[in-house]
Amino acid sequence: MNQRPRLTLVTMMLAGFLGTAGIALPYPVLAPYFLDFPVNDLNHFMGWHPKVLLSVSLAIYPLGLLIGSMYIGAFSDLFGRKKVMTLSLVGAVLGYLLTAWSIWSTSFVGFIMSRFLSGMCEGNISIARAIAVELEPTISKARGLSLMYSATYSGWLVGPILGGYLVVFGVMELFLFAAVGMLVSLLLVVLILEQDGERNSNKNRLITLLKQQNAFGLLKDKRIWPIFGFYFLYTLGLNAFYEFYPVWFVDQFSATPKMIAHCTVFLTAAMIIVSVFFVPKVQSHWGEVKAMLIGATLLSLLLWVQPFTGMEQVKWIFVMIGGAIAIGNSMVPTFLSTAFGHLGQGKVMGLQTSTFCISNFIIALIGGPLTIISATYTLLFGGVLVAAAVLLLWTHRHNQKNLLVRFDS
Repeated sequence: MNQRPRLTLVTMMLAGFLGTAGIALPYPVLAPYFLDFPVNDLNHFMGWHPKVLLSVSLAIYPLGLLIGSMYIGAFSDLFGRKKVMTLSLVGAVLGYLLTAWSIWSTSFVGFIMSRFLSGMCEGNISIARAIAVELEPTISKARGLSLMYSATYSGWLVGPILGGYLVVFGVMELFLFAAVGMLVSLLLVVLILEQDGERNSNKNRLITLLKQQNAFGLLKDKRIWPIFGFYFLYTLGLNAFYEFYPVWFVDQFSATPKMIAHCTVFLTAAMIIVSVFFVPKVQSHWGEVKAMLIGATLLSLLLWVQPFTGMEQVKWIFVMIGGAIAIGNSMVPTFLSTAFGHLGQGKVMGLQTSTFCISNFIIALIGGPLTIISATYTLLFGGVLVAAAVLLLWTHRHNQKNLLVRFDS
């Protein structure tokens, strides 16, 4: 049993905050860098359309995150949370340093390879979530996860603001700042997180572990398919918004990184407030399944409205979108942990992260070419996908509620 549950949770929150801030630091810069910055060998590689290059750049990071999250959470079930998280953070620091070098040398190939490495190593968010749910009964699962999400949302709040203002020093320098954030996360984990040791003495060969211990192995249990299908469609739509609203801002308003960062503040501030103060109450009042349905329905409607709003109104639409996202995002891991945690919390959190990543990869490849016609179409398509997720979960809602009751009893 963890002897310092509150300190452990605070450590994971700080690591999640710093890591997410590092990820989000260059976020408002990528769309302007490819679409509005002076032409160079990176943002006009081989004469390809800049929006296609942006699409590939957006897709490669979640592809790495997908591969990492498939195994990192499960490996932490076997070899210990601290050991695996420490190694992954070392790789993340290296990934950001290589990204900075790629921008300095204007190498598109180096850029996407280093982004892939960064994403693969940052699949460790599944470990942080697994640690948070294992602090029960001292800290409830819902409370631990809502605080973890509030910390990562805070990173999404601070990171873009810093990126929007620090871009005056250069795009390469932003990735160096991100590397520093990951380095601080690494030091926190090394110095504060308790050593938990290996959790399984079975010394299978690595190839066997790769086959048997990845997060998608959970899909052998057919009871998880409805919630997996819901989350897959939901995150396809959500990532259509996440990845391409900066492109919409550039197309509609010729937005600068600062303008994109300011609107992102409204989004993430709402996520933080709702996650900290309202998510536990929503869960206790409505339950996970109903809350997911309500949050996703609101998100779908808002994604259809947002592309037709002006610069002043869109900030308040972003506030409502942030609240809807906070409810949906917090309920899914709580549901998965309660219903399927007995199969391995690392695997369960890894499946959630992996699903998010594969949907991010897919929508980045689809949405990028679609933005060549209009970024508005990409955002509207996201609303359709979230609506499809609502329909799927609605048709299976009774089975999912029964699943929770079965494992709670």
